[in-house]
Amino acid sequence: MAGLYIHIPFCKNRCIYCGFYSTVDLELRQRYVDAVCREMQMRSLHQPPSGDDERIETVYLGGGTPSQLTIPQLRQLFIYINKVYDLTRGQSPCEVTVEVNPDDVTVEYAAVLQELGINRISMGIQTFDDQRLRFLHRRHTAAQVPVAIHRLRNAGIRNVSIDLMYGFPGETLDDWRRDIDAALALDVEHLSAYCLTLEEGTPLYEQMRNEKLAMRNDKAEELERQMYESLIDKLTAAGYEHYEISNFARPGYRSRHNSSYWHDIPYIGLGAAAHSYDGSCRSWNVSDIRQYIGAIERGKLPSECEVHDADTHYNDRITTALRTSDGLDLTTLSDRYRRYCLQEARQFLADGLLRLADNRLVLTRKGLFVSDMVMSGLMSV
Repeated sequence: MAGLYIHIPFCKNRCIYCGFYSTVDLELRQRYVDAVCREMQMRSLHQPPSGDDERIETVYLGGGTPSQLTIPQLRQLFIYINKVYDLTRGQSPCEVTVEVNPDDVTVEYAAVLQELGINRISMGIQTFDDQRLRFLHRRHTAAQVPVAIHRLRNAGIRNVSIDLMYGFPGETLDDWRRDIDAALALDVEHLSAYCLTLEEGTPLYEQMRNEKLAMRNDKAEELERQMYESLIDKLTAAGYEHYEISNFARPGYRSRHNSSYWHDIPYIGLGAAAHSYDGSCRSWNVSDIRQYIGAIERGKLPSECEVHDADTHYNDRITTALRTSDGLDLTTLSDRYRRYCLQEARQFLADGLLRLADNRLVLTRKGLFVSDMVMSGLMSV
């Protein structure tokens, strides 16, 4: 089985923190949708499905802002998705996720999402504080969030995920706790939370580099640790599973699509800057919308590929599987890498940063706060 990711790079305006490829050139939307549909057909000719192992189990439209597509453009995409990949082939229903902004969710748009078979929504909220939303250059207001979720519920969508962000300049622990409480009041099925980070090339990075914002220090890092602990405590107390470093779900509502990335499951990526993985080779499309459209219109796939050697595949398993509460299944490693991994893990186990049970290495709660250090310590160099 496999996942299908489609990158929709359009934004009405860019948020200052976002490092994903995007464009505000909305006039290119129709040509882009046409190109993505053609890429589907081209890839299906190069790699026709050969059995159940290649069926599509999850679909994810990410961005950018997929809800910036018009209703006719969204319909066109899903006509082609169903034509090329036949989402009915699997025995269990396909998980179909679309990222949306709260202010894009009209009554009509919500109804169309449900009509097209979209059964999971990921909504970028980030914070319930309007001043911080303006700082991020977000378009929506806090008041629009519950309205959007109400419209989705009325349309019959029963699986909603929201994104939150913490670690803003000047944000206090109490500010963050109020955001968590506001999120819990929405009673959504899934929640992702990320610390505000600096991505090189973003406006926020430039602000920090030019010292327009206070630089991070030990005090700020300790506050971020406390914020993360509050997040874990509040969400687990409310019945959410902490199943990945930044992700929490009601039982039965883990993101199946994102879980495929963490569990070494192949996926197909369509659109500008999209990545694909077939189990041994990673490929990626050009990160330029005009180059992407031009290549597809000329009948060429604008992608590059690299074959992963054994060390790279092992390192990828370390940095993905250890993110999850399931941990790293040592039985999936060769004898050589299993021995190496256990040898490198000894000190982390002794320090209480990792635990070993049923042939699985799992980060402890203490280890979650230094996960990057633990993962780098287990990598093959």
